[in-house]
Amino acid sequence: MRIAFLAAPEGVEQVELTEPWRAVTATGDTPRLVSTTPGSIRAFHHLDKGDSFPVDQVVADASVEEYGALVLPGGLANPDALRMDAEAVAFVKGFFAAGKPVAAICHAPWTLIEADVLSGRTLTSWPSLRTDISNAGGTWVDEQVKVCTGGPNTLITSRKPDDLKAFCEAFTAEFAKSGH
Repeated sequence: MRIAFLAAPEGVEQVELTEPWRAVTATGDTPRLVSTTPGSIRAFHHLDKGDSFPVDQVVADASVEEYGALVLPGGLANPDALRMDAEAVAFVKGFFAAGKPVAAICHAPWTLIEADVLSGRTLTSWPSLRTDISNAGGTWVDEQVKVCTGGPNTLITSRKPDDLKAFCEAFTAEFAKSGH
């Protein structure tokens, strides 16, 4: 199964990209980096520049049908940039409409808020998003990982890099169950 990893050209938290990427690869699935521009993206280690990663596909050319699931890595700037890009928001919204699983960590739920897909959903995130999630109709919980099946698809969320092991275990298990 092909798994889309959506990231802006700059600002993704590197470990929140690389650890889930490794987890997907370890299951035998194929991760693909989707971004708003071609070329490469620049990751960060919190506020310090990290490595560059090649973009496999531009979101304007991507379709939800090509992918079985979506991973939204965090970082402070990454989801803030994605939620300002109409094509990225539509791509995310498409996974919910298609009933395909979505995994999001840290600040990534900002993009989910913009896609207007959190009403009635229970999720976790970096703690500062709690009010934003509540205002978007979601219920925020302070848990290492939260799997929410109460909606059109399965939504797997986590709070921060320290939760990556549990996050990766949870979303790879849910992706395997999805059958997409």
